[in-house]
Amino acid sequence: MEKGEAIKKGVIYFVLVCSLFLVVKAAQLQVIDTKYREQAKRATLDKNILYPSRGLVWDRNRKLLVTNTPLYDIDAVYRNVKNIDTAEFCRLLDIDYNTYVTALNKDWSKPQFHKSVPFTFLQKIKSEQFTVFQEHMYKFQGFYTKLRNIRSYPHKNAANVLGYLGEVNQAQVSKAGSEYKAGDYIGVSGIERKYEGYLRGKKGISYVLKDNLGREVGSYENGRLDSLATAGDDLFTSIDLDLQAYAEELLVNKRGSVVAIEPSTGEILAMVSAPSYDPNLIALDKNRGVAFDSLMRDSINRPFLDRSTMALYPPGSIFKPIMALIALQKGILYPNRTMYCDGAYELDSKGTSVQKCHSHPTPFNIGIAIEHSCNSYFYQTMRDFVNQYGYQNPGVGLDTLVSYLFDFGLGKALGTDVSSESNGFIPDSKFYNKIYKREVNGWRATYILSVGIGQGELQVTTMQMANLACIIANRGFFYTPHIVKSFSTNRPIDVLYRTKKKVRIDRQHFDPVVNGMNKAVNSGTAYAGFVPGLDICGKTGTSENPFGKDHSVFFGFAPKDNPKIAIAVYVENAGWGGSIATPIGSLVMEKYLTGNISPPRLYLEERMKAFDLLNPIVDPQ
Repeated sequence: MEKGEAIKKGVIYFVLVCSLFLVVKAAQLQVIDTKYREQAKRATLDKNILYPSRGLVWDRNRKLLVTNTPLYDIDAVYRNVKNIDTAEFCRLLDIDYNTYVTALNKDWSKPQFHKSVPFTFLQKIKSEQFTVFQEHMYKFQGFYTKLRNIRSYPHKNAANVLGYLGEVNQAQVSKAGSEYKAGDYIGVSGIERKYEGYLRGKKGISYVLKDNLGREVGSYENGRLDSLATAGDDLFTSIDLDLQAYAEELLVNKRGSVVAIEPSTGEILAMVSAPSYDPNLIALDKNRGVAFDSLMRDSINRPFLDRSTMALYPPGSIFKPIMALIALQKGILYPNRTMYCDGAYELDSKGTSVQKCHSHPTPFNIGIAIEHSCNSYFYQTMRDFVNQYGYQNPGVGLDTLVSYLFDFGLGKALGTDVSSESNGFIPDSKFYNKIYKREVNGWRATYILSVGIGQGELQVTTMQMANLACIIANRGFFYTPHIVKSFSTNRPIDVLYRTKKKVRIDRQHFDPVVNGMNKAVNSGTAYAGFVPGLDICGKTGTSENPFGKDHSVFFGFAPKDNPKIAIAVYVENAGWGGSIATPIGSLVMEKYLTGNISPPRLYLEERMKAFDLLNPIVDPQ
């Protein structure tokens, strides 16, 4: 009992001592030391947000792609706006009185606005105008300035790759743990969106004392509570600016895309979507609105649609090498299998034909079939593959094919570090069971033979096509295509982009396919892509279009051994694959590998640049 009483008294004494200390300290601050009392009389405390510099973006050769330009915003706290000369205020900012009233009076019923909380009054004031206004800031109580950075672009290229910024919405501000507030900017598309967390940096805080006239009189407690803004990471991309610009030039006045990748690393060298736009047009300045609306309203060319990763297309005959590889692996084909073709594929002994095939030598082996793009050869291959478990069980054969196609990165997004990427579509047995559910005996292999030549319901992106070229170039593996190589802070890129992915195809099966693609360029359907000394391997495709002129397709790589570049080209409504897509693909590869276009091929370069699909006068075919 005595022990308990002692503890109780000890606690009481401790509380009394602490209370006495607090009283003495309060007396010192409020009575003895007048510094804080005088300071409170003559000054107010402002908390200023310091906005970081957004990270810069560079190409693979350290050429600047994205930089920052300073702009200023003016914030206001409604309750603090008192006794200002609105005429002078409006004159300095070059606004009229109605603009002033509208900007100051918000809908206070909305949760994002409060009369005691700062809000953005005016945005995007250029530094020259701001300098003049700042000299008179002390006259305008309740208004505050802040420095912002907007994006600017030294070059007009790669708009679809880089993306753009926009103002945050209320959902992004209200999200738990959000670092954004109304008026902040955020990446909306491209790598601006994908790498927003790295590029944006970290805000700082500055506490500033102001006198009763609104003039700054110093920092609070010598800046003890201040924190500096931390700049965002710089991104070093794999894009080759010169190659990107060249490919864009070849696609002027066309709808389509080009994707070029370094096969050994998965680094994207060029990623073109056409028609495109100059990214400077939609920088966050006062002129953005008109340009942005104009681009959004262009429903025909759809410049904001990234055709390299979002548009879906039937691949056409560039699918044949993939079909050959899987059929070789499953023993459906062997390298020297011969299939006679008399210009049409016959479904039965009655002579019913699926589709005519163009005139070419008899395909005595896979290489010749690929060289001359024989439809009959691959119709039969598809038929044999689907029927390998019996002609009454085509679904099992088809799903076996689909499982291999997934290995090749089809039917799902590859996981590239671009902001938007379509999955594509690979039809399986469930799909056809639904389509042909009214068939008494179900569907058969002959119903879906067009898939074997890259037609029918099969749909892929140009990025997926370029990745297929990488897999063949590497003889069986790929790295997920990506744009960012490194960061200024030396943080590693995502492990996804450093992990080798293998397909279930034995290496020896690639030889006849690669040889066939090499022959296609040297003497076959892709001859328009032949460049002496480069040893290009490629395959043309003509993707059927039920709504108009067919699409022109090409994919390939170079050189044949130890390849340095793989490419896919898709030009909408351009006709046969050998006429437009193949020359463009070979010109891009030649430019990358040699740095220029050889004199004998300059005519081809000019012809491709002059080919106009948007305003056609003369068809170069």
